[in-house]
Amino acid sequence: MRDQITLNRIKLLHPSLIDEVSEIYDEICKALGKGVLCRFAHTLRTNKEQDILFAKKPKVTNAKGGQSYHNYGLAIDIVLLLDKDNNGTHESASWNTKLDFDKDSQRDWMEVVRIFKMYGWEWGGDWKFVDAPHFQKTFGLSIKQLQQLTNNKGGTNYKIK
Repeated sequence: MRDQITLNRIKLLHPSLIDEVSEIYDEICKALGKGVLCRFAHTLRTNKEQDILFAKKPKVTNAKGGQSYHNYGLAIDIVLLLDKDNNGTHESASWNTKLDFDKDSQRDWMEVVRIFKMYGWEWGGDWKFVDAPHFQKTFGLSIKQLQQLTNNKGGTNYKIK
């Protein structure tokens, strides 16, 4: 099942990623069984939105506005939505990386991770500061380079070579 909110958020990513992420999302939808939906909770984030997250307690990010790949349309945060009562509403959010809600002998979260990694995306679950919902594709660009490309404004209005 495809999620319209996620489809809309894919369109916010850097233009170089939209087609690839659409393919990734199609594969995720096929891999996840009945009752599990993957939602892209965040894709492109403004610097202001990033600063609000940075100020939260407990800490949810180490990045201020302009210091996150989200600010350049190169990152995605996910959440799994579960339809616990089988009525099609997917009413429960889950960040449980060990859950196999669809009972296919594969952890649902790790099915998503496997697909992103197949396409060369970096997973925040592999970092020292674990950020399991986070995926990014940087094209080898540092945050400093992205800041220069966008004159510190963020957004997706820059070319990737």
